[in-house]
Amino acid sequence: MKYYRDLRSFIAALDDLGDIMHVRREVDCDYEPAAITRRSCEIQSPAPLFEQVQGVAPGFRLFGAPASLSSLPAMPYARVAMSLGLPPASSGPEIIEALSAARSQPGIPPVRVESAAAPCQQNILRGEEASLDRFPIPFAHDKDGGRYANTWGTLIVKTPDGKWVNWSIARVMKVDGKRMTALIVPSQHIGQIWGEWVKKGEPMPYALVQGPAPAISCVSGIPIPAHADEADYTGTLAGEPVEVVKAVSLDLDVPATAEIVIEGHVSITRDCMEGPYGEYGGYLGEGSSAQPTFHVETITYRDDPIWPMSITGRPTDESHTLWAMGLAADALTYLREAKLPVKTAWIPEDSAVHWLLVVMPENWREQLPETSSETLAQRIGEVLFKTSSMVFIPTVYVVDEDFDPTNLREVAWVLATRVHPTGRRAVFEDQRVIRLPQCYEEREYVDGKGPKVVFDTLQSIRHRHASFAEGYPEAVRQRVLANWPDN
Repeated sequence: MKYYRDLRSFIAALDDLGDIMHVRREVDCDYEPAAITRRSCEIQSPAPLFEQVQGVAPGFRLFGAPASLSSLPAMPYARVAMSLGLPPASSGPEIIEALSAARSQPGIPPVRVESAAAPCQQNILRGEEASLDRFPIPFAHDKDGGRYANTWGTLIVKTPDGKWVNWSIARVMKVDGKRMTALIVPSQHIGQIWGEWVKKGEPMPYALVQGPAPAISCVSGIPIPAHADEADYTGTLAGEPVEVVKAVSLDLDVPATAEIVIEGHVSITRDCMEGPYGEYGGYLGEGSSAQPTFHVETITYRDDPIWPMSITGRPTDESHTLWAMGLAADALTYLREAKLPVKTAWIPEDSAVHWLLVVMPENWREQLPETSSETLAQRIGEVLFKTSSMVFIPTVYVVDEDFDPTNLREVAWVLATRVHPTGRRAVFEDQRVIRLPQCYEEREYVDGKGPKVVFDTLQSIRHRHASFAEGYPEAVRQRVLANWPDN
């Protein structure tokens, strides 16, 4: 395992693999870096590092697609795996197993270092000098409500009593040099904590951290149980404590090796319009909503800072790799805790986080005697749809293990040939619906309720595949392979 303690060492490691695209010409922050990043995601090219950005001081850089699919065909999940300290060739299911396993291990709390040892505080801006206008904050899509100051950074907040510290990713839109606004969903952890400050009648302190250690960004973007500390969980994944430093103006600890830290307070009312924004479902956003204001009071940053960004849209980007893996790991953890013998769970990137595959081992019937596949599908839905993270998933498929769930061609074949046209599904009516999944009707978004479904595609009899691997005797296959042309 190799844990990258800061974003720079991670970028250098990707560069060594040939997975960094150096953009050395000057780029216009109005759309150009975002458009390059979006195309890099869609054609699976190296991650772009923008070394000259128009309108900001020399040395300030942008970094796109930090956890999208890599450009290396043999290791498509290298960016996610390396972010988490895993080998670059790790498979998707291996990453999910690591995320799930860490949930059951003791957390490793962070360790505080002195300010002099914290690169994130090499430069300190206070008062009017602490302006977002100094930084290369891009427009992500041409229909967005503004420049988005956060798409891959970590928001750090804690409850008024200090007992729960939350590190999370939420989209944050720049209003002007001294104000931002963020999509704060009441049911999400940051929304719950903000609600406690609202009840107290005091603005919530926050720190917005750009470019911490990649593992921190990843953990901030996946579900873990409420009241669990992401810093401790990150330490477990890394095998060592995360180094933090006390924020300059707040009673919050922030990652010491971060590139940029924005400090301030959040209003207690939804007094600013946020959005629209092009989201992971693959469509440009429509409409805006009233959200709290994030007031900017202090900014600290490293010399020659790097601002990372995730430009969400049609697959594949960070929301379809890291976030999907985090949701799948969450589902796998809860299903196993319910004593269901699940082999793995997987969300295909190309489903835009709308499908979850629950993969059952070949001997699941022996492990669950007297349980039909229909009953199993019902039980899986009962477990999953009670969890907060599954609010994003409208459709679940329970599948056999006789194919590769990470191979979309095989997924399409299995679903096309094993989903019964009229039956073998468990429908769960009146489930919680939010606007991020794209498949519901307007009345369901307004009501906040809609159906979810679990399809039972399990075979009663294991059918052999008409394929090279299963359709021919072993001796024939070996002879074919031994005589296969090299070119």
